[in-house]
Amino acid sequence: MTLIPLPMSVTAFCAAVSAGLAVWHWAGGGAVSRRAELLFGAGAGGPAGAGTRRKAAPSSGRAATAVRKWLTGLPKAWFCLPVAAVLALWGESVLPLVAGAVAVPLVRRRLRAGERRRAAERRAEAVRGLCDVLVGELRAGAQPAEALTTAVRAVGRDLGGPEIALVVADARFGGDVPAALRRAARLPGAEGLVGVAACWRVAVDGGAGLAAGLERLGTALRAQRDQQEALRAQLAGAWSTVVVLALLPLVGLAMGWAMGADPLSVLLHTPAGLSCLAVGGLLEAAGFWWAGRIVRGGGAS
Repeated sequence: MTLIPLPMSVTAFCAAVSAGLAVWHWAGGGAVSRRAELLFGAGAGGPAGAGTRRKAAPSSGRAATAVRKWLTGLPKAWFCLPVAAVLALWGESVLPLVAGAVAVPLVRRRLRAGERRRAAERRAEAVRGLCDVLVGELRAGAQPAEALTTAVRAVGRDLGGPEIALVVADARFGGDVPAALRRAARLPGAEGLVGVAACWRVAVDGGAGLAAGLERLGTALRAQRDQQEALRAQLAGAWSTVVVLALLPLVGLAMGWAMGADPLSVLLHTPAGLSCLAVGGLLEAAGFWWAGRIVRGGGAS
């Protein structure tokens, strides 16, 4: 029987995948085996064998738990490096490692921007909840300072920041509540607190109904949220188009590899391939940035 030699790139790729599967099995497979033993019994070893396994399990279990905690605690941006290492082994070049190292700060910046956006959305939802709780407490007969304290306690976890604690302190000890609310409104997503401060100022100075003003403010904030969600739904198709266009080069590489060619060797080991890789990467980045700017401009307008 004649053995067909595999290319070095395929061998390296298979070795990397096998190593990853081995690490995964070592980190998480032990827990599955222990659950199977508890479910189906100790096996042929009887109670003595089960006792031996239970005695030996804690050390491996602690090691697997430590590995899982370490992997979970790693910043997500650092997972670009294992992908770059696999590509470097596959293509037998150091360029993917360099690209992975460059991608780490860019991906980290993107992830942090997403976290800030989600935090701002939670804070905006908390401001709407604050208005609803305030209206309910005021209509139930609570004093404004007491109602504000109760409302902040109800939604203060999502509002966050020391500025919210200063709002409660000013409300409890007779401070300048509107000024404290305006300072808290500087947080991303908490802009609606400016309206709460205006309603509070009008109610204190002119004796107008605070509950009625806050109710109208809550309605306006919910209408603004609905408008933003509708706009986001309309822009989802445009974002999908941007992502598909960005992934087309990878699809082309996969098709070339499936047809029997070796596009990574051409791109990483020939002058023409390196030139095409550099120009194509710059055009890809410029096109993705420009398309994203157009879509974000449509969302901002």
